[in-house]
Amino acid sequence: MNEKDLVSGCQHGDNVCRRHLYDSYAQQMMGICYRYTGDIQTSEDLLHDGFIKIFEVVRSFQYRGEGSLRAWMSRIFTNLSLEYLRKHCLRDAFSLEKYSEEPLVDAEQDLDRIPSAVLMQFVAELPTGYRTVFNLNTFEEMPHKEIAQQLHINESSSRSQLARAKAILFEKVKNYIRQHE
Repeated sequence: MNEKDLVSGCQHGDNVCRRHLYDSYAQQMMGICYRYTGDIQTSEDLLHDGFIKIFEVVRSFQYRGEGSLRAWMSRIFTNLSLEYLRKHCLRDAFSLEKYSEEPLVDAEQDLDRIPSAVLMQFVAELPTGYRTVFNLNTFEEMPHKEIAQQLHINESSSRSQLARAKAILFEKVKNYIRQHE
């Protein structure tokens, strides 16, 4: 079933299409939730809530070509995850501590040697504030100004959180490579 037919079926309440939508996208959307929360159980709850929301508002979705459905759903799951974090985790997650923004050694070649599941685990293990800023900047490609607005923090806090997240990830990558050489 192509994406356009899937959307149309869901917009008309077709449960077969809804099941197909869930089966087709649940794993990707779970990945988004986990990337932000770092917790499987919370991610499963958000996945459930997200699909309920999608089925409630799918009538308002306007199909704009292949990939537009996934992009729309990704935005919903990202916003749902951020809302959860704002309510439960982010109040004290952003320290005012400053970190230098010295460029890290280019670890591009090292990253190719590490399975993506391991890298995602490293991201999930980051403290909540660091992980959230890292995800928004790296995966959502948000600039620090927009991140600051989304999370109700200073732009400088966003920069320092990202710098610290990268430093932690760099250390984890270095240690992994040392252990697996």
